[in-house]
Amino acid sequence: MKLERIKKLKPEKFKRRFGVKKETYNLLVEIVKKEQNNHKRGRKSKLTVSEQILVTLEYLREYRTYFHISEYWNISESTVCRTVHKIEKILLKSGYFSLGGKKELIKKENEIKAVLIDVTEIAIERPKKRQKIYYSGKKKEHTFKAQLVVNKDTLEIICYVNGRGREHDFKIFKNSRLPLSEKIKCLVDKGYQGIEKIHKLSEIPKKKTKKRKLTQEEKRKNRELNRQRIVIEHVNRKLKIFRILSEKYRNKRKRFGLRFNLIAGIYNYEIVKKDIAII
Repeated sequence: MKLERIKKLKPEKFKRRFGVKKETYNLLVEIVKKEQNNHKRGRKSKLTVSEQILVTLEYLREYRTYFHISEYWNISESTVCRTVHKIEKILLKSGYFSLGGKKELIKKENEIKAVLIDVTEIAIERPKKRQKIYYSGKKKEHTFKAQLVVNKDTLEIICYVNGRGREHDFKIFKNSRLPLSEKIKCLVDKGYQGIEKIHKLSEIPKKKTKKRKLTQEEKRKNRELNRQRIVIEHVNRKLKIFRILSEKYRNKRKRFGLRFNLIAGIYNYEIVKKDIAII
């Protein structure tokens, strides 16, 4: 009854509930069914493939505890945990929702005219060890940092790089060693002071100093640059519709990259609207 009721939801309500479009959900079901048909082994799951997808999406979208989700679906907490881990692994392994990575900057060197780079922070629970390297003075709590590289024209996420709360945005950029072509324009915020020395075709807002105020022309250029850069904040918002990225992350830190990659891959699929056929 729960599954039937969910399937009858209108597209906009389905998107609000699970964070993805119905077409994307149908694709996820096809991918998992194909994988399970190819590897039939073990005990049959209490949940159908459709229900397993919904449980995983519900966990990522609402980030409720395993206990609350298990009570709703009438299964054990361990079943929820195993299901979420299994579906995440299958979807990433399929290759349909993986980011291109840094190599995309080389492959599409002539197609990408400009990229937007920004860092978003995700709060985490206080680590038991090495707390200092995760503490963010800006957020006043322990955080992960994720540096996004977004195609300015298509708003597609090209790649992302993990960082820790204490690391400066510009340091993450330097450590990432992005293979940016000299032809690609790079738009960044004030946290990337000095980027022009590494990548000449970069645009960064001018900063006023104690001794020198900004001229009217510099203020106008800053506003124009901010109008172009604001779209990357919209990308961050769309990713953080999944509350696992907007609320305090309480899972093992080693799975954070996997989940961020998966959510970013789903976002890319929905904005690019690729016509993917499951073979």
